[in-house]
This record gives sequence, structure tokens and C-alpha cells, in this order.
Amino acid sequence: MEKNLLIIGNSAKEYALARIFAENFKVFVVPGNDAISEFATVVDIRENNITELVDFALENDIHFTVCSSEIAIANDIARIFELNNLKIFAPTAKSALFATNKSVGKKLMYKLKIPTPRFGIFDKKSLALDYVKKSSMPVVIKTDTHKNGNNVMICPTETIAKSFIDDLFFAGEEKVIIEDYVYGTNFSLYTITDGYKILPIGSTVDYKFSLEGDGGILTSGMGAYSPCIKLTEDQIAYIMAEIANPLINALEMQNNPYLGIIGFDGIVTPEGKISIIECNTFLRNHDAQCILSLLNQDIYKIMEACVIGVFADDYNYIDLKDEFAVAGVLSSGKYKNSTIQGLDELNDNTIVGHLNTKRNEYLEYETQGEEALVVTTTAKTLTRAKTSLYEEMDFIEFEGKKYRKDICK
Repeated sequence: MEKNLLIIGNSAKEYALARIFAENFKVFVVPGNDAISEFATVVDIRENNITELVDFALENDIHFTVCSSEIAIANDIARIFELNNLKIFAPTAKSALFATNKSVGKKLMYKLKIPTPRFGIFDKKSLALDYVKKSSMPVVIKTDTHKNGNNVMICPTETIAKSFIDDLFFAGEEKVIIEDYVYGTNFSLYTITDGYKILPIGSTVDYKFSLEGDGGILTSGMGAYSPCIKLTEDQIAYIMAEIANPLINALEMQNNPYLGIIGFDGIVTPEGKISIIECNTFLRNHDAQCILSLLNQDIYKIMEACVIGVFADDYNYIDLKDEFAVAGVLSSGKYKNSTIQGLDELNDNTIVGHLNTKRNEYLEYETQGEEALVVTTTAKTLTRAKTSLYEEMDFIEFEGKKYRKDICK
């Protein structure tokens, strides 16, 4: 009998995961999006409505749940599902606090001597402004939690920094974090853990600025490629030994073991030094398909092993394909309700995840403003994967279409 699986989230990372799971299971996605409904059942329940999610899982005989939504994680869905004897792959709210709350994460990194840029945490505007006066530019200023919109800014001058701090406190932010800017290559190293053992599942180079050459504003991600060729095997081993393992061991010592995926966002400097900026509770939208495409093992079985307690015995490493994956995000800017054309002309191996689209009455996809699609291609070489990506993105058309043209350059 086909098992029922539940995914909680509504964007490209859930699309990537649901597409894989749908090959072997009946998949439900909450709240999902229109594109996911092509191969899974989308259910209209809010991510923070944990009681209704529990009821749905019990009533629909959900065998296994994967929560990729930071909103649901912060609302402690893992603990509540476990209390109802529901198997769920997700960390508890308490164990995930270092990733969902940046000031908590920075303090923990400082305590564990994890390399991170020099930082200050401020709940008063006057203290933040005074810190900026004494800082070397540029500085990075960010909100305490991940939010949609402009919540992180690299400030090249004191004037711009002061203005952004004014804006954040005026908007009601209770804390801001100011950290030194570190020059180098942005990377994400993704790991999976049952709370006691942790293994890497892939790495990416991230393109977070909106324009070529790292110009424009910081975004949640405009593209990526995997694996990160800037990280050596020795550097990955260092991150696992000196950063990842001390982190999960510290959480276990606090009786808050972390079960799930941890993404370590960092910088590798031209000198080869590692600096960890922050952590994430799941794959990010622009990275997800890259990481999942290069896994040479069943992601469901790995997740299930973590939940049922056999991960440490069954896995000593996660096998990855000897290939490259490249992803690019297509944005429509402020243009909305523009019909997306060309999706039917793409190569069968090209995967298009939907970030911010909807279906119209003619079953055509339309943009909803900002980032619309994330396109991912794979190949034996990085050059071929990149070439294929840009060939495929040229087929896709909609009003206001923009994308970075320097991924992998």
C-alpha cells in the first residue's frame, strides 16, 4: 500500500523535494503552490497553524513528515508532532534557535570559538549608531530573524549604515546585528544530523547579489552551483570537525539535540580561511535542487534513518555523484501577472522550481513579482552545466525577466 508523506512549506525547495518523493509515495504539501499540484496534493493550511497540521496528519494517515518551513519549525512543530506519535524530520524550536534567531547563533558561535566575523548585537539605536562610528567600513547590518524583504545590507559608508539602522528601528525591529564584512567567496555547506552524528550532503557557491559582479542589493539568492570548487576536502573536514560537530555536541549537552538539515553559510577568503556567517534550518530555495540532484542515495531513507534512530549505524558518509549542478533564479521584478512562456520547450533533464508564480484560468503560469523561477541543470562538467543553464533560461520568457549572467564565471 502506498504510504502518505507530508511536506510543510510552499516554495522551490518543497517543489524539489516533493518531485522526488512523488515517485514512490502519495505526497501532500502544506501550503504548497500551484506548480507542486502537478504531482502532489496541495492542502491550504497555514504553516503556523500547528494544531490543524497535526489533525490533518492524523486524519490522513501520514506516515512521515518533512518540515522545511522555518515558520513551522519556530512554532515547534517537531515537538508537537512527536507528542502525537507522528514521525517528523525537523528540529525542535529550541534546538533550532541558533539558526532561526541570528543573535542566539552569533553568541553560540562566539562561545564555541567558531570562526565568525566580529559582531555586535544591539537593542538600542543609539548604541548601534555609536558602534558604527567606531567600525571600519564596510559593515553588514541585519535583522535578528530571517524575513522577506530587505533585512540585510552591506553598508559601504557610515552614512548609509546609520540610515539603514534608523529604518530598521523605525520599522519596529527589537534587535539589529552589525558585523564586519569579510571578503571572499560565499558558500553553503549542507549537513544532515540525527542530533548525535552529522555528515555533509553537499556544498554550493552562492550568488546573493541581484546584479552581476556582486552589485545591487542582497537577496535570498540569485543562483548557485554545486559542488563548491573553492572548498578543498581539507577545508570541508575542518568545518565538520571544528564547527559542525562542536555545534551539535553543544546542543546535545543542553538536552536540545538537533534533528534535521543544517546549512552553514560562510565565506572562504582568498587566503583559504573559513568564516561562518549564519546557519539555516533547511536547504535554501536557490540551492535545493543542486544539492538533491547530486545525491547518489535516497534522501527519504536518509531522513527516515535520522528519525527512527539508525542514522549513526547505517551511514558513515553520504555518497555524491561525480557531476555538477548549476541553478539560476529568474526574476520579474515588480511585474505581476505576466504569462510565462517557454516552459514546455525545455530539456527533460532541466528542472524548474516555482518560487512565486500562480496558474491562471487557462492553466498557464504567471509571475507574481520578484523572484519567479529557479532553473537547475546538471552535467559531467561545470562548463557544460553552466552552458546548458543559460541555453534553457533563454527559452523562458515573461515581462520584466531578469537574471544574473555571471554564475560560474
